Amino acid sequence: MVVSRLRSEVRKQLKENGHEADWIISHATGMSQSDFVMNPREVTDDEMQKINEIITRRNSGEPLQYILGYTEFMGMTFKVNEDTLIPRQDTETLVETVVTGLGSKKVRVLDIGTGSGCIGISIAKLCPNAEVVLLDYSDAILSVAKENAELNGVNVEFIRCDILEEIPKGEYDIIVSNPPYIETDVIFSLDNIVSSYEPVEALDGGFDGLMFYRRIIEEVAKEILKEDGEVAFEIGYTQGDDVSEMLREEDFSNIKVLRDPCGNDRVVTARLRSGIFHSI
Repeated sequence: MVVSRLRSEVRKQLKENGHEADWIISHATGMSQSDFVMNPREVTDDEMQKINEIITRRNSGEPLQYILGYTEFMGMTFKVNEDTLIPRQDTETLVETVVTGLGSKKVRVLDIGTGSGCIGISIAKLCPNAEVVLLDYSDAILSVAKENAELNGVNVEFIRCDILEEIPKGEYDIIVSNPPYIETDVIFSLDNIVSSYEPVEALDGGFDGLMFYRRIIEEVAKEILKEDGEVAFEIGYTQGDDVSEMLREEDFSNIKVLRDPCGNDRVVTARLRSGIFHSI
């Protein structure tokens, strides 16, 4: 089958996920999307079989990113698997906020709960003067982050640490984190793609969704942030007031809640005294 006709057929088979057709065909054939128009060709039987296998898995509800083993974030490619959350466009707001604040400053950044590494690696890629450390609680997760650091050509450090039980060593200018922030009782009412396939540990923020913010703000940040240090969190769209109040109670200042492109509260930044986010 010629690729131009195949695109239409795959879209139909994917139904509401038809927009993923080109991504699947590119993965199976090695053709770029411009090749579909400029250099169309017949798809081989082996390629067709691979496409059909992907369609079957996708229609069963499995996320395409896990099927393919990678996704795009901040214009970069990141490997993902069942140990890591799938990077989402919402999180690009957090990265963009930190990168804008950093500029060319030389700072030490700790990415807590790094998962695939998409946040810390993107910061390291876009801010070469930043010294970035990626932290997560398991070797399996950190192995994915290490692969992604190599894939994207950045030099970062790694720490294995359970942030709820331990406080990492070192001093940092910035803590950045997209922690688990879904309320425990809500997780299994989420979309099937999220609740059935993505790791619960990366979603579960405790009974009120604020467990990790509370731990980082009240205990971890006070121990490892340098004077005038900063925090930058991704939040659930209803959590801006609660996280801001926690920061206020712990003597952080210049607290700001920033919105994502959809107009939802998405990022909270704050500083101990002065700091890099004052101009945002």
